[in-house]
Amino acid sequence: MSMLERLYQIICARRDAPRADSYTSHLLARGEDQILKKIGEEAIEVIVAAKGQGDQRLVEEIADLTYHLLVLLALRGLRPADIEAELARRHLQSKQ
Repeated sequence: MSMLERLYQIICARRDAPRADSYTSHLLARGEDQILKKIGEEAIEVIVAAKGQGDQRLVEEIADLTYHLLVLLALRGLRPADIEAELARRHLQSKQ
């Protein structure tokens, strides 16, 4: 199992059984608008990192963005496999 899938499962566990000490549970409880706000902030941080903060910082910021995207997927009842399927569909479509 990939780390992304493991992280997604942890996020779903926090969604289904919230814990008081969990940032993920707190974020999910605050709802979609707060999650979207965090995604926007993280996307900006990815851009800033890419424009001059070095590759390690870029990787860190992409990891943060990815985590928040996974939280949004979990909130909406979607899975990383849904994204993989869409990417595969686009890839096959572009080969035609």
